[in-house]
Amino acid sequence: MVKLLIAGLGLSGLLGLLCGGLWGRQEALAAGGFGLLATVIQVVAIRLMHGLKQMPTGQFFARWAAGTGLRFAGAILMGVLALVNATLFPPLPAALGFLGVLIPLLALEIRLVH
Repeated sequence: MVKLLIAGLGLSGLLGLLCGGLWGRQEALAAGGFGLLATVIQVVAIRLMHGLKQMPTGQFFARWAAGTGLRFAGAILMGVLALVNATLFPPLPAALGFLGVLIPLLALEIRLVH
């Protein structure tokens, strides 16, 4: 769990710095902020899967679906905020921050669950 959190915070900061260097302050905040959102979502999703080996199949799939739903809700939130106020939430940096953290953390999740 700690590895996941450290990786998420590090990736969020790195993507924030990258977007800030490429575009500016607001883009850095969007990338870093959505990277942090992806980190929180992944931590919660992993916590839902705690005790995986002892779960009945139905409970496993219910928790897996809840984690997937959280990730989907994060993507929807990012899109809605970018549509509502593209100046405050620039779409490309927001997407880079969210997906640039979420996808590597998903790969790390697979390693942590096994």
